[in-house]
Amino acid sequence: MTFPVGGIGYFRRYMKTPVITVLVFINILVINNLLFAQAPLERPAFDPTTLLYAGEEKHLSNVRQLTFGGDNAEAYFSFDSKSITFQATNKAWGVECDQIYYFDLAKGNMKDGATGLVSTGKGRTTCSYFMPGDSLILYASTHGGGDACPPLPAKREDGKYVWAIYPDFDIYIADLKGNIRKQLTKEPGYDAEATVSPDGKKIVFTSMRTGDLELYVMDIDGRNLKQVTSGLGYDGGAFFSPDSKKLIFRASRPKTDEEIATYQSLLNENLVQPTHMELYVCNIDGTDLKKITDLPNASWAPFFHPSGKKIIFSSNHPSKRGLPFNLWMVDLDGKNLVQITFDGMFDAFPMFSPDGKKLIFSSNRNNNGTRDTNLFIADWKD
Repeated sequence: MTFPVGGIGYFRRYMKTPVITVLVFINILVINNLLFAQAPLERPAFDPTTLLYAGEEKHLSNVRQLTFGGDNAEAYFSFDSKSITFQATNKAWGVECDQIYYFDLAKGNMKDGATGLVSTGKGRTTCSYFMPGDSLILYASTHGGGDACPPLPAKREDGKYVWAIYPDFDIYIADLKGNIRKQLTKEPGYDAEATVSPDGKKIVFTSMRTGDLELYVMDIDGRNLKQVTSGLGYDGGAFFSPDSKKLIFRASRPKTDEEIATYQSLLNENLVQPTHMELYVCNIDGTDLKKITDLPNASWAPFFHPSGKKIIFSSNHPSKRGLPFNLWMVDLDGKNLVQITFDGMFDAFPMFSPDGKKLIFSSNRNNNGTRDTNLFIADWKD
């Protein structure tokens, strides 16, 4: 986002996750002055020594910056909490559009450059995630449709901001040296935004195989495929609860005749308009579907708190238009909304480590006035 996921990767994730990159999203908005007519929202001062907004970001401590340039997003922990996989676009690394990387957190940071290319270096990739055992990584890529980076959507005459849903996206499994071990999806159309259950038994992903963007669950080996959602609209960026019994995801739900016509027309062009999204939770078979948020603008990139009783996510709901996006937390019943981060531009793609001790996220903080989006890891304090 992927949102459609991913890469600021895709705004998976507006925005892991999908599918124009987040930084591309930010760059387009800045260049065309689409979102900055409003006065900036008041926020606390940033402390470059702690990498925190002083006095407000009370749930975070011992923040460490992992990347230093380019567009870095959708970083997700290994099962043992010792490594991450993420997507990056960085011309200094020779990467023109999102590719997937692996990083051992014991190495500190990536100031010295790229580390552990997992994807082929061809096409555009998104939404990587560790498989059980931490020796394999799944991710989505367009390389099956060609070596070149697929083009970003052209500026539209109707002025709509859109993401591309590239039909060449399929889901692959590779080892840490970049060797593809298996292709999990082969259906025509978009298949991406895959994540793995904490118990290592299931994979959830978004697919266009029915003609709409729905969630599907399959066994870890790709068998026993089952459709989870069926409501008209874009369902994506799904993650499992800590007990592997529920899913949290972002969704658009067009209601009026005009909204439905616009959604379907754009989808016929392999596009979506991610200007309004809400969060939903359901059982992994699709039952007990509940809407969690009811906020203006876009709420997306959700992830379960280690307790399984709360959701951390990214939202721009206080903004009149566009930026900033910050991290928020809310109970599963939609109550007790709390702001977690206070950046003036963009914080998104949060993930708790499996041991519950760390939070990793993407942010525009500490980028020296550039458009770089970097990865940050912090100790979490409830």
